[in-house]
Amino acid sequence: MSSLTQEYITEKLQSKFEGAIQSIEMLHDFLTITVEKSSLKSIMKFLHDDESLNFHFLTTLCGLHFPDQAAQFGMMYQLHNMPANFRIRIKSFTNDSEPVFDTMSDIWPAANWQERETHDFYGFRFHGHPDMRRILNMDSLVGWPMRKEFPLEDPFRGDKDDKMFGR
Repeated sequence: MSSLTQEYITEKLQSKFEGAIQSIEMLHDFLTITVEKSSLKSIMKFLHDDESLNFHFLTTLCGLHFPDQAAQFGMMYQLHNMPANFRIRIKSFTNDSEPVFDTMSDIWPAANWQERETHDFYGFRFHGHPDMRRILNMDSLVGWPMRKEFPLEDPFRGDKDDKMFGR
């Protein structure tokens, strides 16, 4: 039985990063911690490097877009401590119109292509990333398809007649 608990993790983070933790909640059986953007990199490095926490596996990361909120852009990271089989979600938000976050590829090499994907679909930049370019979409694509302001359908398609779809 692992001694790693949500109480232990939150106490350790709150004592080390006083004031940087914005919220702690359980969402869908996931310990979810929202942190200040300015402290995100140091918190992530601490979660990775601390021997008692041991979050060596970056499961996923992705961009977030909530256009109706003051801090409309955010990043979400899911980390896994494999020996203890404990997962954690870290979120951070910004109100910058052109969001820039620090790269995590120097902590978890798997973040490299995941950050490129987030750049490709949301337009986020990652300070310190070794190869910030599109990974899935064509270079000629204008805009960021996962942002909520992106049109759901291509307005320039000539082969699609809306009458066929009851519109």
